[in-house]
Amino acid sequence: MGLGTLWNRLTGPQGSIRSLGSARSWGSAAGSTRLFGRRGVAEEYLCGEGIEIGALHNPLKVPAAARVTYVDRMSYDDLIRAYPTMANKGIVRPAIIDNGETLATLANTSQDFVIANHMIEHAEDPVSVIENFLRVVKPGGVIYLTIPDMRGTFDRHRPETTVEHLLRDYREGPAWSRRDHFVEYAQLVDQVTEPAALAAHVEHLIRTEFNIHYHCWSQRGMWAWLSALQMELKFPFDVEFYLHRKSTKGEGEGIFILKKHL
Repeated sequence: MGLGTLWNRLTGPQGSIRSLGSARSWGSAAGSTRLFGRRGVAEEYLCGEGIEIGALHNPLKVPAAARVTYVDRMSYDDLIRAYPTMANKGIVRPAIIDNGETLATLANTSQDFVIANHMIEHAEDPVSVIENFLRVVKPGGVIYLTIPDMRGTFDRHRPETTVEHLLRDYREGPAWSRRDHFVEYAQLVDQVTEPAALAAHVEHLIRTEFNIHYHCWSQRGMWAWLSALQMELKFPFDVEFYLHRKSTKGEGEGIFILKKHL
């Protein structure tokens, strides 16, 4: 099913999400209530050999049939230095040191799955990231993607990233918007508004390469840009499964299983 068709089925007149009925892959059929959580979705869709990017101290729990290799931009020792408060929380040791946005060290069609939990919002060019995930995944393999819902995070006061913005980042490179993201983050997340203080804070964030959310989306926004990848850019995947869930703290996320075409 194409994302455009699916979006029409999912939304009512005001764009509110509605049920797809008894489709097994959407976690609504009898016996599939275990899907309502990250681990349950992993048990249903992950098997073979794959990678998880940026797991830190919170790797996805996967079934016995799935073997995960951890990828991070830093070595274990560097991660401990960069995140000292997580040192005693069990940071996983990355076996592959690589930029998770490009995965340049990984061969084409070499992985059965790619796991990226709350990673894509940190990417300056999310479209290229999905393109690279699809490059390394085998035909029929899956991308396990979770995206935070901005309405339940510190991004709630920021404007939602548009499809047009993401496509421009992809086609022109993200340099044109980089500084604007830091200014927006400083103003609307860190609440720095006085001009001199704002300028200094922005320079500090850029100089230290602070790991901001460059982009943010609501549920509708997530579907909009993934739909554009399929419909406008013709990326070879279908959405095999989708779940929007909220924690007890009110934080929400979308869990997507993107299946690469055979």
